[in-house]
Amino acid sequence: KLDAAQVSKLNAKDADEQTTQDLTEFVQSLLQKMHERFQEMSDSIIGRLDDMGKRLDELESSIGELMTQAGIDEDLSKQPSASKDQE
Repeated sequence: KLDAAQVSKLNAKDADEQTTQDLTEFVQSLLQKMHERFQEMSDSIIGRLDDMGKRLDELESSIGELMTQAGIDEDLSKQPSASKDQE
């Protein structure tokens, strides 16, 4: 038969194991939540960078069209030879 001290030790051991298991589950849950949040933030940042890249491409295209319409491309190509003629 078990005496009161042995029963108490067994109960304390069971309680310690339960506490360890609870703590392990809590830490695993916390790490999973952190991982999910990090993934959400990462996806959001990548999405924003993609959007910025598209906007920059559109801006570059628009600037190129405006320069063509204004004839700046031709003016820039003639400028070096014009400055040589002036010297």
